[in-house]
Amino acid sequence: MQSLVAPVHTPVPVEVLEAEIRRVCGVFSLEPTLSSGIVAGDVATRRMGLFETAIVGLDASKHVERGVKAIRQDPGEHFFLLIQDAGRCRVEQNGLVADLAPGDMFLVDSVRPSRFFYGGVRSSQVSIHLPRQEMVHRFGDACTGGVSISRSDPLWLAMRAVMTKMLDGPAAQPQLGEAFLCLMGAYFQSARETGTRRAPATLLSRALALIDRHAADPAFGPRELASRLNVSERMLQRHFRALGETPGHRLLNRRLDIAHSRLCARAADMAGDGIAAIAYDAGFNDLSYFYREFRKKYGMTPGAAARCH
Repeated sequence: MQSLVAPVHTPVPVEVLEAEIRRVCGVFSLEPTLSSGIVAGDVATRRMGLFETAIVGLDASKHVERGVKAIRQDPGEHFFLLIQDAGRCRVEQNGLVADLAPGDMFLVDSVRPSRFFYGGVRSSQVSIHLPRQEMVHRFGDACTGGVSISRSDPLWLAMRAVMTKMLDGPAAQPQLGEAFLCLMGAYFQSARETGTRRAPATLLSRALALIDRHAADPAFGPRELASRLNVSERMLQRHFRALGETPGHRLLNRRLDIAHSRLCARAADMAGDGIAAIAYDAGFNDLSYFYREFRKKYGMTPGAAARCH
């Protein structure tokens, strides 16, 4: 998949990057916030035909979130058509979970809470700001609440071709902007007719969202996960077979990812009790188990991971 833009990743303080994201895209927060931390990222803007566009580069062990409080502060006048240009990102909105690989698109609704997980992987995204009032007037509720645009649909290829032409051409291209909106309308109409406007909030997607949300709670395990989903543990395991893993394994890996990200963000001379605190904060209550599984996954000890930063 050819990149639409050249990704930019400049080391800056977390609060500076957060302020840039807010300036360009509205009120979003980087979580967990580290007031003295450094994150590699950048936010740039450019005109793309009729639309303002943000180019967001993020080398993040964090996630970006737009919660209810942020929406009250800044209700939002746009939809954000998010195009994953490099790296990966998991988007959660309105009970939907979409794992974006390069080329994938997701229409984010600014008036609904949303979260974006990067898992420590360098990511570059193009965010096209589409006027909310005009979109709803044209397409009704077909464009609201979060919509995943499948690359398997022939209209995806046409939309990407128009986007590329708008990015490469002069800023004033009203005819291309109109063509792009018409293609989006055709996609919504086609998906409505086939009953696939957006992916359902499946049991698996809800389970993955709960794991991401509660992994740091040591009392949260497969039994609690099944209980919250109102299914048996056996049924839950059957749904996880599609991923080639068990709920317990997924939860363990999420906790290890949290610990690894925080270790890499700490100073190289961190003491051993600092490692223990990070392990406990990531949801582990057995240090020997944490050390063993960390080494198994990353091929190094937690202390070595901290020193490599």
